[in-house]
Amino acid sequence: MTNRQPEQPEGDLAEAGWGSDAIVQMLRRLDVEYIALNPGSSFRGIHDSLVNHLGNTDPQMLLCLHEEHAVAIAHGWAKVTGQPMAVFLHANVGLMHAAMAIYNAWCDRIPMLIFGATGPVDAARRRPWIDWIHTSRDQAAMIRPYVKWDDQPASLDASLAAMMRADMITRTAPQAPVYVCFDVSVQEAAIEQMPRLPDPARFQTPGLPSVPGPDLDRLCAMLKTAKTPVILMGRVGRDPLDWSYRLALAENLGARVLTDIKTGAAFPTDHPLHIGAPGFFLSPQGADALAQADLVLCLDWVDPAGTLGQAKLPEDARIIQITLDHQLVNGWSLDHQGVAPADLHIATTADAGVQAICAALGLNPPEAVAQSPVTAALPRPAGTMDTGALAAALRHGLSGEIVTLIRLPLGWAGQDWQFAHPLDYLGYDGGAGIGSGPGMTIGAALALQDSGRIPVAVLGDGDLMMGASALWTAARYGVPMLIVIANNQSFFNDEIHQERVARDRGRPVENRWIGQKIAGPDIDIAGIARSQGLVGLGPILEAGAMITAIQDAVRQVKAGHSVVIDARIIPGYDKSMAAGMTDTAE
Repeated sequence: MTNRQPEQPEGDLAEAGWGSDAIVQMLRRLDVEYIALNPGSSFRGIHDSLVNHLGNTDPQMLLCLHEEHAVAIAHGWAKVTGQPMAVFLHANVGLMHAAMAIYNAWCDRIPMLIFGATGPVDAARRRPWIDWIHTSRDQAAMIRPYVKWDDQPASLDASLAAMMRADMITRTAPQAPVYVCFDVSVQEAAIEQMPRLPDPARFQTPGLPSVPGPDLDRLCAMLKTAKTPVILMGRVGRDPLDWSYRLALAENLGARVLTDIKTGAAFPTDHPLHIGAPGFFLSPQGADALAQADLVLCLDWVDPAGTLGQAKLPEDARIIQITLDHQLVNGWSLDHQGVAPADLHIATTADAGVQAICAALGLNPPEAVAQSPVTAALPRPAGTMDTGALAAALRHGLSGEIVTLIRLPLGWAGQDWQFAHPLDYLGYDGGAGIGSGPGMTIGAALALQDSGRIPVAVLGDGDLMMGASALWTAARYGVPMLIVIANNQSFFNDEIHQERVARDRGRPVENRWIGQKIAGPDIDIAGIARSQGLVGLGPILEAGAMITAIQDAVRQVKAGHSVVIDARIIPGYDKSMAAGMTDTAE
């Protein structure tokens, strides 16, 4: 097994004597296990304290080669654990680098403690040139529309209080990232004694809103009288017991269930009540189920207005919304989607709402669902690969293993894989920002260590190349994982868009590849992985060889290695995906 903590400081740990020593002690109080960062002088005081005062443990630093990767790693960690990881970003320049990844985390409703630094705010204390270009008057203004809260405290006591408040806010539903910016002068000021640190035990995260009795009575009455109910299971947690509650509710109601590949596994996709395949857009089977529904229960579904608008929902169908997402609506970001109708809106989380309904209906869920190994249910593929053949090769190569699919590419067909446990699949990245996949894979794989699961991500070649330098962090800290690159040598999504435009304008569709193909010269993806200390396999051109490569990769992952396979596939989307990505609303 590769060493998970390769950076051990030398010498005795220093006694507290600086503002930054108090700040890192507060991090330890908040049970921050890891801090993902790319180093910078604006938090050099905090960096020194992490190493020479805390010994780089509790929390441990994860060195990243780009700030966007640091945030993506924290994102992947939270998708598994439900808990925030800390991130440090250097001044305004690091924050600008990280902005896309922060937006992803915001759209995905991910808890995250993002810390930055600036200054000195006092202009008289700035070094010539460099301190001036790395200081902003209101640094958080760059990301304020897509963080839940931010602060720039001007003293040590205020900094400690801001950290405590940030931790409470990011953990409180609806969850989203928070940002605290430390003045370098506060970090580097000498202190005679350690200030009194806030006690997290006395700053508890607020409990979830309970469902009011009258609303619960009305909700249950609506469910009991429904003849053809449909449940849209959206953003839910990874707790197996909550999975069992959702299963018990659907079976009691005889409700048909739809799930979404943008969010993590929410319901067994091979269950008779599950309708259609989970996808990025509504499946034809899902649209048919909604067209027959007399009641729709939306459990924090992403874009309920768009989904219901795609289906010909009966005019008299009643709609129940269980979500807190309305609390994060703002005037800059439109990730809140369209206004969804609701005959009854319960303001709590999906899991809390389902538990309340089950209690009111007297439903006792079965025992928490067990983990199931992958089965080679699809025919053994041969010859060149499209996405379907790649999925079949994965199933054969991973057969018998308990696997978490961390990410899947846009061309993936939902029917090619069954989800039977909340950790079987973790969902997309929230903001659909290319380049997030490698970092999120590392963060999720880090959280899955010692779980007995094989962490697997299927990423596009464009996604990998935008985030390729994130791979080094996986090798550095010995994070076992398998990344399979569905390499169609193109930004293929935009080929589909160019084809749509060409058809609409009567122009040659044969030219859609120009400015899209990632070829000539070819990219040695396996070589890029090997150059950063990972195991790189491929390019693999044929499905049989892919099965063998996956089996080899599993052995390597179990030995503690990070593995990347370059799988060359034929470009293509299924019809519903292509239509969903290119059609415009009338």
